[in-house]
Parts: sequence; C-alpha cells; structure tokens
Amino acid sequence: MLTVTLGKTGIRVPKNGFGALPIQRVTVEYAGMLLKKAYENGIRYFDTARAYSDSEKKIGLALADARKDIYIATKTQAKTAEAFWKDLETSLELLKTDYIDVYQFHNPPFCPKPGDGTGLYEAALEAKAQGRIRHIGITNHRLRVAEEAIESGLYETLQFPFSYLATEKDLHLVELCREHDMGFIAMKGLAGGLLNQADLCYAFMCGYDNVLPIWGVQREKELDEFLNFAVTPPEMNGDRRARIEKDRKELLGNFCRGCGYCMPCAVGIEINNCARMIQMIRRSPTERWLTSEWQEKMLRIEDCIRCGKCKSRCPYGLDTPQLLYENLIDYKKILSGEIKL
Repeated sequence: MLTVTLGKTGIRVPKNGFGALPIQRVTVEYAGMLLKKAYENGIRYFDTARAYSDSEKKIGLALADARKDIYIATKTQAKTAEAFWKDLETSLELLKTDYIDVYQFHNPPFCPKPGDGTGLYEAALEAKAQGRIRHIGITNHRLRVAEEAIESGLYETLQFPFSYLATEKDLHLVELCREHDMGFIAMKGLAGGLLNQADLCYAFMCGYDNVLPIWGVQREKELDEFLNFAVTPPEMNGDRRARIEKDRKELLGNFCRGCGYCMPCAVGIEINNCARMIQMIRRSPTERWLTSEWQEKMLRIEDCIRCGKCKSRCPYGLDTPQLLYENLIDYKKILSGEIKL
C-alpha cells in the first residue's frame, strides 16, 4: 500500500485521505458506516471542518474508539482570536478528542502571521503549546496566499485544489512544498466532480509521492473504489495518459471548479453548479441535469443583476456572470434540440 509523509509533521499515512465534507449530506448511521469501513480498511487520515455542519460530530460518534490510531484534521474560518478559541473548543467537543492533529486556517483571503493584528496565528501557537493542536496548517484556493504561506515557514501543511487539470503554477506549489518540507494535501482531486474517471485521478496522484489526496466520500461504492486503488494502484499507462490529455484539452482553462466561494447569490442563483452546467452535462448522464428542477435553477440566471459580487469572490479570477450567461444560452439550445449531445 502506497504511503505519504506530510513533510515536517512526520505524519505518515496511506495515500488515501477521507474527505468528510460530503458526509454532512447523509444520515448519521450511513456516515458512521462509511467512516468505520474506511478505518477498517486502512484509511488513517480524516479531514473535516467546523464549517461542514455536522461532519465533525459524525466523525466523533463513529471513530472515538479508534482515536489513537487515526489522524484528524479540521479547520476554522475564524477571523479573530476569540472566534478561533470558540471554534477549537467546539471541534474538540464534537470530535470527542482532546487534540487535533492538523488544525488549519480555512481558505483565508490572506496568510495569517504573527503581528498581523488578527491574533490568529498567535492563538494557533498557544493552542499548540497547550497540546490541543499538534500541527498548524492552512487551506486555500488562491495561488498568491498559498505561495506566501509556503515561503513564510509558518505552516506545516498546505491543502490546495490539485487534480490532473493542474496548471504549471499548481505543479510548482507541490514542488515548493517538497523543498520546504511542507505537507501537501490535495483537495478536489476530481475537480469538484468535473472529472468522473477515478482511476485516472488516482493514477495521476501516484506520480507525486509527497501529495496526500483526500477524496470526498458520500457513497459506499465511491469508498470501495478508492480502497481498491490503495491496494492495487492503477498504472499510468498509455491509455490513461491519452484520456487525461483529452480531458485537459477539453477542460483546462476558463472553467468553474465548483468551490462555492462565489456564494451566496443575491438573487438565489446556484452559481457553483450553474456556471459549469454544460461541462457537467457532457461528462455525466444528461437526464439528471435536464429535470424541471434544474431548468428552473438555470432560468434563474436571467434574474442576474450583474452586481459583480460573485466575480469579486472567485479565487480563480473568473468572469462568473459571463460564464453563467454562456451556460444558460447553451442549456436552452440543448433543451430545444439545437445542440445535440
């Protein structure tokens, strides 16, 4: 079984992390089954966040008895030291533990540092000194913040979107982390659901021995797939390289990753899905995206007031209103039969 060491943390785990964002969408019982099955089959790294509604609680209920054998990472979106301590206490209580292995600042728009006036990094240091957190990490979607965090030497891990749609700048982050002995944790290994061939995604990750992918798991069949890959990693052969290259040609560039940081919308548009609707239609069963419910959601784009808030929030600098408009036009053509799939 392939393993990964998260840089200077010394944390060494199988090359399969459990991303616990999706389990907030399933029952406590089903989430518990998934978490226990993951643990029983070798997964040792579990990633959640204070912002993931009841995800922390579900992990605490399912894995409290296995605490000494696993690593738990969670996150805070706190903007002040007071909020930091409140989040940490809540996470510890829900996770049924007295320490967090990797405590991460959750996609801050800046790199928290000592003396920046927020008190955030100082609070993290104090929590580490108290033994309530073991390692300080940061997650982000912004290259600028990620690079600053690496160069600062203040952080032990970086969590960043990484898939086979990675740009040269993304690949450079992986190498920077290696040079700085910093753990690299890959979120959105399936590009937010845009990539639907898990064997390609896993084969790509196998090419980076310092990268720990955390897979968002919601269904047992998804978990089974990644558990099988951990035992028998898919080889990066000529066929898989060709399929990856085809996807890169079709998808790389001005596409929505579905991260959701553009939300909420002032007029109720489900931006993170509507802005990439045509890509999703082309890459998964068409019928699921053409229901009356989705037609209603897509037509809501016509209510866009062009306030620009979604565009200003996008960590990738996309012209989100324009993407929405283009997706709506093509969606209507698909409904009318003008565009054949």
